[in-house]
Amino acid sequence: MSAYPPGAAPGGADPITLEAGQTVRVTRPTARFMFGHPARLIAYGFGSGLSPVSPGTVGTLYGWLSFVVISMWVDPATDPLTWLWIIVGSFLAGLWACQRTARDMGVFDHGSMVWDEIVAFWIVLLFVMPTGFWGQFAAFLWFRLFDIAKPAPIRYYDRTLKGPGLMGAFGVMFDDVLAAFYTLLVFALWRSL
Repeated sequence: MSAYPPGAAPGGADPITLEAGQTVRVTRPTARFMFGHPARLIAYGFGSGLSPVSPGTVGTLYGWLSFVVISMWVDPATDPLTWLWIIVGSFLAGLWACQRTARDMGVFDHGSMVWDEIVAFWIVLLFVMPTGFWGQFAAFLWFRLFDIAKPAPIRYYDRTLKGPGLMGAFGVMFDDVLAAFYTLLVFALWRSL
């Protein structure tokens, strides 16, 4: 179901046929569309995914900023278990939010859905801390590289797990978790030298 009636969506994109013959036009989401349902607010990273340029990168930057802010109350060095619970809860919320938003947009993994980048980058920051700004910046660059390039097996899972329903939402979230794992491997190798 779209926020626009059939044929009235801006942008003139080709329609996509959904289940039961419904059609929706793929559009660039707006703030009004985002605020139309709490799942969209989460999936769009509280607005960071609405960036017209590199929404995944902007979403990851938002993830970095939100990690720093939340760390004022939950220190990852002294309370990593609480952070793990935050990440698990956010991952589960992301399954619901991405599934609902994908259904509403008629696109399984629209670039504006950045909650997967946010949660995956929290995983990276949790495990690379304590580190200073430049260490966090390096983590950001490596994570974005792996998320964009999608080396094997990330690309495989990115293609095969995306689809309708919760399994498709798992695919949206999972490829970024793999990018986080690759980033952590780079840091483990770097620290072992």
